[in-house]
Amino acid sequence: MTVESALRGAAPHLLLDSLRTSLARLYAATSADLLLIDYGFTSLRPVEPVRAPAGDRHVPVDAGPAGRVFRTQQPYLFRDVGPTATVYLPVTVRGDRFGVLVVGLPEDRATPDTTASLGRVAETLGHALRVADRHTDLYRTTRRTHALTVAGEMQWDTLPGRACSGPAFDLHAHWEPSYTSGGHLLDWSVTEDEILLIVADGAGPGTPAALVSTLALTAVRNARRAGLDLVGQASLTDQALYGQYRGNSALAALLLRLDLATGAIEVVDAGSPTLWRIRDTVAERVELDRQLPLGMFEDTVYATQRLRLLPGDRLVFVAHGTSSPGECGTPDGPVARALEHVRGVDGADTPEAVVKALRASPGGARDAVLVLCLDWHGQGTRSPDPVADPDRTPGTDAPDV
Repeated sequence: MTVESALRGAAPHLLLDSLRTSLARLYAATSADLLLIDYGFTSLRPVEPVRAPAGDRHVPVDAGPAGRVFRTQQPYLFRDVGPTATVYLPVTVRGDRFGVLVVGLPEDRATPDTTASLGRVAETLGHALRVADRHTDLYRTTRRTHALTVAGEMQWDTLPGRACSGPAFDLHAHWEPSYTSGGHLLDWSVTEDEILLIVADGAGPGTPAALVSTLALTAVRNARRAGLDLVGQASLTDQALYGQYRGNSALAALLLRLDLATGAIEVVDAGSPTLWRIRDTVAERVELDRQLPLGMFEDTVYATQRLRLLPGDRLVFVAHGTSSPGECGTPDGPVARALEHVRGVDGADTPEAVVKALRASPGGARDAVLVLCLDWHGQGTRSPDPVADPDRTPGTDAPDV
């Protein structure tokens, strides 16, 4: 029986037990442990059938071989003193980093070929975890250093994850605080040809904001899955929010469609979070024509603007809360300083670095912050669509990014 078939047949809460049996049979493994990243991205925590006392056996994410593997996403073979060796392997699915698999092996089995084979096992485990997570609380319980608020639980249950990668793009997100909720909204959908995404500021703190975001997210997914374009998605979400809250809980949002082959972008800016572009290490804000936030008035009419990326461009979306100072989005404000501070940082680490820089900087965001980083590699071959759109309302064009 292969590892994959064994994991498929295992009970959701017994994946690790099944994996240990398979690894012992196939690789003579002496041990196998799974460390999952906590919600705050601060520590790697072991999966255990009975949860250990708080603080036991957790591994700081910025220290040790497990932390190194999580950060670099490269396997690491450590040869112990004696007859054993330890292999550390990233557990990641399409760019979304779950944790680290730690496997003990006899020294004579610790070869590069075995390490490569175990890397594929770790990837298979990641896919199995994603499915099992729907059927057991074990893995979500493991990821907590302390209790989530009800609003935080709602946010983690509705948001799609922290990352998604494909041949033409890498997308990474980070938000703080991680155990409570600022109501920020994030979602995406990927096909072979395009990415559709939405990023929105929170409507305030706590459960009321989480309820607003949950309604908006459900509405935009409903519109997207019904085949509506960006304007249709914005309009349906606008109507859902206004119908429920009568303008008292509007949501500032940005809806975007990226053609993965050409870099052509359509965007609806509904009073949105700020959008920045980094090209050749130079960061500058993308100026968009802001329209009314979603749910502010009944039957608001939205229009798209068009932009275009160049290969290697990075977009950074910053939702910094309704109580943040207005100068956050200015060319010399906290966001610009934060982006300058993280210049050259890998895309996977950029959102967390920007969030931390913003929350630590004078005049920066003190409340909830969400940052999304989208890198476009420019692997497409099609010619971009013309910027002109005869069906769009005149005056809504924006310059190429």
